[in-house]
Amino acid sequence: MDLTFSTPLKGNLVLCGDYRDAQLLRRPDLYKFVWVRQGRLLLEVDHIPLELQAGELVPLTPLHSLEVTAVDGEYLILAFDSNFYCIFGHDGEVSCSGLLFNGTSGVLRLALSEARTAALQRVVDELLAEYEVADGLREEMLRMQLKRFIIICTRIARERFSIGADREKLFDTVRRYYVLVDAHFRTKKRVQEYAELLHRSPKTLANLFASCGQPSPLSIIHDRVNAEARRLLLYTARSAKEIAYLLGYEDTAAFSRFFAKMNGESITEFRQREKRE
Repeated sequence: MDLTFSTPLKGNLVLCGDYRDAQLLRRPDLYKFVWVRQGRLLLEVDHIPLELQAGELVPLTPLHSLEVTAVDGEYLILAFDSNFYCIFGHDGEVSCSGLLFNGTSGVLRLALSEARTAALQRVVDELLAEYEVADGLREEMLRMQLKRFIIICTRIARERFSIGADREKLFDTVRRYYVLVDAHFRTKKRVQEYAELLHRSPKTLANLFASCGQPSPLSIIHDRVNAEARRLLLYTARSAKEIAYLLGYEDTAAFSRFFAKMNGESITEFRQREKRE
């Protein structure tokens, strides 16, 4: 099951059953859905081991580094870039920014019911059918099917957090908070700063996040900073001083203390351990 579609404007859509054989999936600008259909799948996301079972699906952003380490069954990856479908420009259509996709290393695991599995399978079947139609309408039809896939996953995520129709507007504040943290975590480290952007009080945000089963607003900021720190340490040769500056720390010692508190080891220990592994 393989589909690769590229638009004249360099947009890409990929559907495949083996990540290791699909070179396009190695591109650093792709959003991905990883869906285990049978058996189990062992992954590393940002060097963090993850085991998925049949009926589980995870969404990943372009920031996440993905490696498939072992396959014992069948899985499917659906990937796309912003040139094919921009989730921020179309947030009113799919409402997934900050919910399905955000920059923390904590992966959102979605458990699929039989009904949701069947719904996603229908979308996959339609994608494959449309791919075989070589006319000028194919691109838009593929985009429509991708949008259906995203919407179904958004609904599954909302069900997981018990977000009914009566709480959609409240939960939009949670989503917007994640999006704002992704945009400003280098320069804004206090909940008060994001509360002002959302026209809410820090206490209101804390209560809202707790009622939606989300981490505290402050821990979301810390997790995002830490995720970026780990990525820079893992995938670049920058020094701790350079990384501290990039993340908005004037004092390298303060950054080092933050990293040790978040990870239980020093920056030097983290890099040495990852190199050994």
